[in-house]
Amino acid sequence: MIESILGGLLIMFMRICDVSIGTIRTILVVQGRKYLAGLAGSIEVLIWILAIRFIFQNLDEIPNIIGYSLGFGLGNILGITIEQKIGLGFVQINIISRNHAKEIANVLRQNKYGVTALPAEGSSGELSILVVIVPRKFQKETIELIESIDNRAFITVQHSLPYRGFMHGSRK
Repeated sequence: MIESILGGLLIMFMRICDVSIGTIRTILVVQGRKYLAGLAGSIEVLIWILAIRFIFQNLDEIPNIIGYSLGFGLGNILGITIEQKIGLGFVQINIISRNHAKEIANVLRQNKYGVTALPAEGSSGELSILVVIVPRKFQKETIELIESIDNRAFITVQHSLPYRGFMHGSRK
């Protein structure tokens, strides 16, 4: 019985590893980092093959099947958590502030962020849309900086893949 439980735990650990790597690999593929994605994919598949081999050799062991499914779920959670911590890539932050756009732009620029101000018109009249592209790892602190000036600003965040031009992100 103990061997069966240990086998299930081993499979769960292997699945946590390969699914976590797979989550990061997917993000690398989306960002066009083909060599790192290829390396991550090779490691991911190697671990998966070892796990599935152990499963097929012991198909009658319920702890193995439970370990496989739990490892998949936990691997997704861990992979996303790891990716959020390392913050790969860039995001575009769009800010609409009714009364504080110039102040937000000035503070962001003082903190070495590039800011583009676009004129816009809303139902209440003229305003500005501020566009900032930052490395994802600085997303949280950038939003906190914006909210420290205007906690009612309308903020959207989207993935950004810089294509051409000077991209310095935060120069802290």
